Amino acid sequence: MSSSQARHRPPRIAALDVLRGFALCGILLANVQPIAHVGGAPVSAASASLGHEVLGLIVGQRFFPIFSLLFGVGFSLLLRSAAARTARPRLVLLRRLLALLVMGLAHHLLLWQGDILAVYAVAGLVVLLPSTWLPRRAVAALAVVLLATALALDGGQYALVPGLFLLGSALTRYGVIDAIERSARVPGLLAVLFAVAAVPMVVLQLRHVRFELTLSLAGLLLAGAYVCGLLLLLRTPLRRALEIVFAPLGRMALTNYLTATVLVLAAARLVGGRAQEWPASTVVLIAGVILLLQWSWSALWLDRHEQGPLEWLWRRVSWAGGSRSPRAREEAQPPGPGRPATRQDVQDV
Repeated sequence: MSSSQARHRPPRIAALDVLRGFALCGILLANVQPIAHVGGAPVSAASASLGHEVLGLIVGQRFFPIFSLLFGVGFSLLLRSAAARTARPRLVLLRRLLALLVMGLAHHLLLWQGDILAVYAVAGLVVLLPSTWLPRRAVAALAVVLLATALALDGGQYALVPGLFLLGSALTRYGVIDAIERSARVPGLLAVLFAVAAVPMVVLQLRHVRFELTLSLAGLLLAGAYVCGLLLLLRTPLRRALEIVFAPLGRMALTNYLTATVLVLAAARLVGGRAQEWPASTVVLIAGVILLLQWSWSALWLDRHEQGPLEWLWRRVSWAGGSRSPRAREEAQPPGPGRPATRQDVQDV
């Protein structure tokens, strides 16, 4: 591969790795009790404590919107990359979604009924993939319509997924994602606006007024505040620390998301008792230990490889078949000490 090709590959957007890792931490905190409560039924609120209420306000439905938005972003980044490398880019996207569906169904059937990967795959097949034929203004408009409809119907978090996917795709297609690290003023202003708008929704959520609606609205608004606040912090001297803490988790998000289920189930056997009755301190401790373990192996793995094991497998399946360009076939070789991965190996995962 020529050096000129390497120079012209788009650099990895570090902020996306940090955001993805940050979202992964919050999702694990929210999922510890549901995963450990075998059977997938909702965790009882009978023994709710102040700690659980605080966790609910900070974590509950606050992080899945970030993850869903980033999925739409990554999908459009992959489309852009695939369009430059193959004559049939949507076939790459189709294989990618079908592979995710298989992983999600396996996770759902074997480990945890609350898995969201299969939902992501179906929403991607039904909404995201067809949207690639639409102009970007139509994608943006459809995102607004789907989000408004989901909120109007009190549809819960799954109903918000298609709209969030399209919103992430629209942000990418309008060039917002390429520019997210160029300004501190805009993220700072948006963070304040989102946080202020979230306050009345959080109050209504606490009072159980139209609970599903206010929970969803509070979640969306606080997710926006989290994202914009984190982007603002990435423009400060804290950037290096944030990259060290969150980027390894984010770069191996698929691997860490799936292995977290196994680790939570193992922790549940060690801790014992009924998961729905665990105090908030136990939930935080379990999540903290798992995240520390995942951060450690992610950092060690990424010292030698540019992608996590499941991320690499997912990419290989996505690019399987005869539609790849010679450069894509070369890049499909597993990254490792014998063949350092290129920037493009990890840009679109």
